Amino acid sequence: MTQILTLRRPDDWHLHLRDGAMLQAVLPETARHFARAIIMPNLVPPVVTSADAAAYRERILAALPADMQFEPLMTLYLTEDTDPDDVAEAAASGLVKAVKLYPAGATTNSASGVQDFDKVRPVFEKMAEIGLSLCVHGEVTDRDIDIFDREAVFIDRVLDPIRRATPDLRVVMEHITTKDGADYVRANDTNIGATITVQHLILDRNDMLVGGMRPHYYCLPILKRREHREALMTAATSGDPRFFLGTDSAPHPTHAKESECCSAGCFTAPNALSILAETFEAAGALDKLEGFTSLHGPAFYGLPVNEDTITLTKGDPVSYPATLQAGDHTVTTFDPGFPLHWRVQA
Repeated sequence: MTQILTLRRPDDWHLHLRDGAMLQAVLPETARHFARAIIMPNLVPPVVTSADAAAYRERILAALPADMQFEPLMTLYLTEDTDPDDVAEAAASGLVKAVKLYPAGATTNSASGVQDFDKVRPVFEKMAEIGLSLCVHGEVTDRDIDIFDREAVFIDRVLDPIRRATPDLRVVMEHITTKDGADYVRANDTNIGATITVQHLILDRNDMLVGGMRPHYYCLPILKRREHREALMTAATSGDPRFFLGTDSAPHPTHAKESECCSAGCFTAPNALSILAETFEAAGALDKLEGFTSLHGPAFYGLPVNEDTITLTKGDPVSYPATLQAGDHTVTTFDPGFPLHWRVQA
């Protein structure tokens, strides 16, 4: 018997759209299901000023199909040269909804990120004053720290000192991957939230590594142990408004994923909602899905929830195109490794 699930239209609070032909290819996959998204600024060169953000927003809207509605929520890439006044003006205009902190070298196109956090303290203080959120890629990049420990070390060495020095700063711990991250959010009841990705809810490092390396499961922050995945699932299905969806959908050309040194990122935009419905149902938490995808994020960012809805139906397994053409290249759609029975109705 067909089951029906109706949700307020979701938002994606962490999304990579890239630029050029890639932007044109992947944008409709998000706009088909999501009303808004926080757009990552790690282009080459990065989106560091309000003028950069305005220009990028225009390119996104120009790439949007005429029959689709979608609102890009822009961010600025924090550097050690970021001007606090430019940030404040961009926020006051309504153009920018957050500033993104990448520790230098933490992930794709993060070479311009922060090395000396004392140099950006004036930006944090200005953001706290005006209520603008800081989105954090929470990993240290020291070579002597194991890649599986970098989130926990970041919390102790970087994030907690920042929040103690600037307690009014609103922080989103993006794509948390560990029990440490979930526990830190729960232990701090003001000015903090966290996004969780699709892949970190359903996969652990065994899925990526056992029986051979699966490059389309490789992302940063990297998949962790099963106990961490289970902690994220508990957080996502808890109904706690501090946890909300940020897919971190990150398209790369297939040849860049299937290479000797593969790119980090999972392209989950096409099937994210189907995967989440399947996963929340298996956890006995379908009643918590709307909060995670559609309500908690707007509440944290101080935005209204979307008025329109989407409907998912459960029936025979649904398939998604294995690849998407993006200019001269293809992008491979994330495969969760299990059948999907929930379909988003057109």
